[in-house]
Amino acid sequence: MVLLWLPVASALELKNMVHARRKTPEELLCEADRYEAAIKKGYLKIFLGYASGVGKSFRMLDEARRRRERGQDVVVGAVQPQAPPEVQRLLTKLEIIPLKNVGGGTAVDLEALLMRHPDVCFIDGLAYDNPPGSPNATRWQDANELVQAGIKVIASINIQYVSELREQIEAITGKQVTQTVPISFIKSADEIEIVDAPALESLAHSSQEHASAQQRQQQMPRLREMALVLAADVVDHQLSKYLESHGIRQHFGAQERILVCITPRSNIQEMLETAQIITQRFQWRTICRACQPAQDISGGPRCSRGPSRDCPRHRGTC
Repeated sequence: MVLLWLPVASALELKNMVHARRKTPEELLCEADRYEAAIKKGYLKIFLGYASGVGKSFRMLDEARRRRERGQDVVVGAVQPQAPPEVQRLLTKLEIIPLKNVGGGTAVDLEALLMRHPDVCFIDGLAYDNPPGSPNATRWQDANELVQAGIKVIASINIQYVSELREQIEAITGKQVTQTVPISFIKSADEIEIVDAPALESLAHSSQEHASAQQRQQQMPRLREMALVLAADVVDHQLSKYLESHGIRQHFGAQERILVCITPRSNIQEMLETAQIITQRFQWRTICRACQPAQDISGGPRCSRGPSRDCPRHRGTC
């Protein structure tokens, strides 16, 4: 027979435990406000692509088709100016609210969508500026207004149009964009889905892009990595909101560190950019160390024992 001795808490200790778990009136009021806002608010889902031609529009509109076949009230609020044949075939099966002509340009017909108030509204392409005279300056703000009105919005965007990542992606692809979406809106999404097509599948998007297929194939892994990191940030943001709404405090352990060893033959810029992405993602500390060529059995360079130092997070050199 095994005897277990369990300490019994005193009445005072039990009272303190109850009081420790009891929420303050301010916390209860904040929970009530968040609950009320969540009831009124719609839902935002984003299809994120890391390159043009990976199939975001088809994947998103195919979901619209499936929802419509299940009996949901579905409309398409915006489509791309040029759509491939497979996307055009999907559009023939869906109800489309045409874009509205405003000041010589086009914008989402926000008024018509709010009056129609469907269950789900699909917007193909978030990174568009609206012409002067529109209710909102950008299309992503239109989408946000629909969400706040209680409509479920499902939209698509390429990672190159995220404002905070624009410069990094321009350095990789050499393409400049002027119409962007802030990362704060991406992180506010309730759900995010990466359209992760194989690199070769997205290379033959056009004859011009096919000519530079080899160069794009080298760019794909880095763009894909950035898209995965952004998606992980969205999930972390969702978790933080959940913990906050339930009064759960996060406890962080020791800070991790990344050591970047640089040799004269290494690609310094690529190594530091990768370290910067990881550092910003996990809030870690990055340390750079120069490796000087030295006589070794293997004949390769080895790290010197000189002092190391922290790498600036937003520079290209140590």
